Amino acid sequence: MEESKLKKIVKRAFIFLLFLSLFIFLNNSSLFAKDREGDPLLLAHRGLGQTFSMEGIQGDTCTAERIFQPEHPYIENTIPSMEAAFENGADVVELDIKPTKDGQFAVFHDWTLECRTNAEGTTKEYTMEELKQLDIGYGYTADNGKTYPFRGKGAGLMPSLNEVLDHFPESSFLIHIKSDDPEEGIQLAELLSKLPAKRLAQMTVYGGDQPIATIKEEIPELRVMSKATLKSCLLPYIVVGWTGYIPSACEKTQLHIQEKIAPWLWGWSEKFLNRMDSVDTRVIVVAGDGGWSEGFDTPEDLNRLPANYSGGIWTNRIDRIAPYTK
Repeated sequence: MEESKLKKIVKRAFIFLLFLSLFIFLNNSSLFAKDREGDPLLLAHRGLGQTFSMEGIQGDTCTAERIFQPEHPYIENTIPSMEAAFENGADVVELDIKPTKDGQFAVFHDWTLECRTNAEGTTKEYTMEELKQLDIGYGYTADNGKTYPFRGKGAGLMPSLNEVLDHFPESSFLIHIKSDDPEEGIQLAELLSKLPAKRLAQMTVYGGDQPIATIKEEIPELRVMSKATLKSCLLPYIVVGWTGYIPSACEKTQLHIQEKIAPWLWGWSEKFLNRMDSVDTRVIVVAGDGGWSEGFDTPEDLNRLPANYSGGIWTNRIDRIAPYTK
């Protein structure tokens, strides 16, 4: 009698698990996802800049000293490089900001100036006018210092954030706060809060947990992203997303999804993208583990994405990949 009951329990458990597995498959398979329309959204990292080897890179590596042989004349984070990116098909341009001595934001990547420019120190030690006198092409070399192809060509090219926004009044930007200083969040929130609603909707901000939390508190409607916002969305989604439930932390934000973990997200890719679209969240795939801003920079790189992928793509070479996606 006990053996018969045990068999019934095992049989019921097996049937339950079978139906549960079937439900999970059907609820998360892109085979049954609503067809998505449109091309992938292309995000040009720092505009169209010089690229470099990622091998052995560290947080303090001077990447200007290890660029590949230049194939175009543009320097990252400049207005000409952003113009080139948009002209080549970028939907969004990512840029980096650093505070200046006179309370502005310079569009510049590095913690210090000596890698790329003919000056030392940090942007915070200079006014925006003084930073404009620097040659931001000074340190670039592709042959270990034998030649400097951009030296003398970068004078006056470091823009302020205000200049960029004024120069591209209809364009979308991803603004990167490079520090974890909440004061920079307050400063940026003050600047962005002056924008009309339509213009503000074209902005996304990401960076350290503290400045991003500050900005979100000041401008709740702004799309933002930090490590904290990513974790608060993706960790519960990994736990319960198989049901189709979307955690509230996933609403109206931006997700940078590492290529290596993307296939493990429930519903990847089409079902997942549809779910995030439904809560006004933008999904951008970054190459590799995303640790050093690796991008999908060649047509061959695009082959690693799912067929008919229509989400966001992070790239350092918009000129190379846009012809294959548009």
